[in-house]
Amino acid sequence: MRGKGDKGSTELFGGLRVMKDELRVECYGEIDELSSLIGVVIASLDEDDIDLKEVLINVQEKLFRAASELATPSNMECPVPKINGHDITQIEQLISRYESALQPLRHFIYPGGSRVGSLLHLVRAVTRRTERRLVSLNRREALNESLIPFFNRLSTLFFILAREVNRRKGVSELQWGGRGIY
Repeated sequence: MRGKGDKGSTELFGGLRVMKDELRVECYGEIDELSSLIGVVIASLDEDDIDLKEVLINVQEKLFRAASELATPSNMECPVPKINGHDITQIEQLISRYESALQPLRHFIYPGGSRVGSLLHLVRAVTRRTERRLVSLNRREALNESLIPFFNRLSTLFFILAREVNRRKGVSELQWGGRGIY
């Protein structure tokens, strides 16, 4: 049995068919990848990291909302609440909460540390890529003005969470010396 997308098209909310390489589809595909990576992080967390699991599940809920918004043609009303300023404020509060336990950075650090810390750095990088794709889409068509700032702040949250996980595990962060050794 063949699906309707076998010829390279997919359906947005409301029935509009578009090609799968459309930038809008690419953007919500990036969000799907991001949410899937977060699922790997959640599955990798220790049982005592309940606070981090709750944070990450809440982020996944927001990502589903963002993807739904992008899967809705711009001339239709989105069937779920759009990402908004309150969502950005929640992310900023989480950044402040977790950053307060960390030593201030004086140098750039290499992504890495513990297994979960490393995964969170990967999640951060995918979030940044998603943000870049959203910027490209926004240059073509006006997006919800909260989407890009939300993903920008979200990448900072993942950076802070990676550092927090490494702190909890007692894993030191390797600092970049600025010039490298060749």
